[in-house]
Amino acid sequence: MNHKEQFEREGYLSGIDILSASEVGGIRSEFDGVESQLGREEAQVGILGKEREIPWLWSLATHPAILDAVQFVYGDDLLLIGTHVFCKYPVEDTGTEAFVAWHQDVTYWGLAPPKAITAWLAIDDTDEENGAMMVIPGSHTVGILDHGKSHEEGNLLSVNQAVSNEAFDPDSAVTLTLRAGQISLHDGLTIHGSLPNHSPRRRCGAAIRYTTPEVRNVGNAKQTFDWQAVLVRGEDTHGNLKLLPEPDFAVK
Repeated sequence: MNHKEQFEREGYLSGIDILSASEVGGIRSEFDGVESQLGREEAQVGILGKEREIPWLWSLATHPAILDAVQFVYGDDLLLIGTHVFCKYPVEDTGTEAFVAWHQDVTYWGLAPPKAITAWLAIDDTDEENGAMMVIPGSHTVGILDHGKSHEEGNLLSVNQAVSNEAFDPDSAVTLTLRAGQISLHDGLTIHGSLPNHSPRRRCGAAIRYTTPEVRNVGNAKQTFDWQAVLVRGEDTHGNLKLLPEPDFAVK
């Protein structure tokens, strides 16, 4: 079974090598600078949709190796629709049991059809101890599930959304352990989440979102941001989303 077949069956892939050691060091240094400037509270989940403002985020979102991996499982024509940095700090430092509740990405994204894929690049090593992402294999095949509210404090999701554990089998979860510089890919309908960071180490990663040109933005009352679509591979033969040009700093 090749990677495309696995992605179509399971709804995710993991452990894909992307960045060299020197590239990882450069990206981590760049993020450390942003973290120092913004502070931990803002850096935790506040770096959303900043790829047109932050050059190193743009370089990740358009990295040829990431685009190759996404294109292989998702098709030739790709639109970048945004980025979001997630930085989970040790509970012993923050005193907060920060976690990501079980959810599906596209639930409140206002996309029709609800089609998107996320490349999650590890800026730090991620494992079970520091709260790596977990996925429910095959859950992308059941459609969008009802999302309620998490009853636990510390959910990092924007509207505190959560899928009830009664809708799936939490015991089937797979932890996506990644070395810094690797990515995982997951379908926008794949149920996923992560536990608090009980290690002494930071767990930081960049979620990079893509869709395909046939998708329309129909809006959603709980959608808290506007998509900023950029054609990054192939061509757009549909014109459903307003396309933005590359940022000035990326134009050669």
